[in-house]
Amino acid sequence: MRRNCLIVFYVAIFASAAAFPFSNAFAQENGLNSGSIKSQFDYIKEVSTNYQDYKVVKRNHLDQLEANITDSISAYQQQIAEIKKSLGEQKSNIDGLNEEISRTNEALEEAISQKDSFYFFGTYVHKNLYNNLMWGLVIVLALVLVISYIRFKRSHVITAETKKRLDEVQEEYDQHRKNTLERERKLNRQLVDALNKK
Repeated sequence: MRRNCLIVFYVAIFASAAAFPFSNAFAQENGLNSGSIKSQFDYIKEVSTNYQDYKVVKRNHLDQLEANITDSISAYQQQIAEIKKSLGEQKSNIDGLNEEISRTNEALEEAISQKDSFYFFGTYVHKNLYNNLMWGLVIVLALVLVISYIRFKRSHVITAETKKRLDEVQEEYDQHRKNTLERERKLNRQLVDALNKK
């Protein structure tokens, strides 16, 4: 059993040792062709050699890194331009929507105003104003009616009183006339009697 474990252990070491040069070579091939800029810098630090305190970098690696950085910058600039364009389109879209909202609000206010008013004598009159105007007119007409009734009643009383006085004066006049006629008859009789006596 121990022997089987040792065989498995040696096979695992051999397999990993055999795979390591291939994986390192694959990593070296893809080190500058893919990944982020940071991973590419890390790759260059890993594969470059040391000379005293300096790192010696291969010229083709440095050129490849510069090209990758330039490509990344241009891609970022293109993304920035697309974002700015998208923001401009969204801003113009928002401005259009705001204008549409303001037009809709104006139309809503006009609709509410027309709903709360109606056409009367060639103009729109608000319902509250019309209501107040009509109640004011009713109150004025009621006041005129009450005042007219009071004046009529007072004139009727004055007329009845005047008629009563006229009737009394007429009676007095008739009585006075009767008395005068009677006196005149008496005087005429006395005159006729006096003339007959003579």
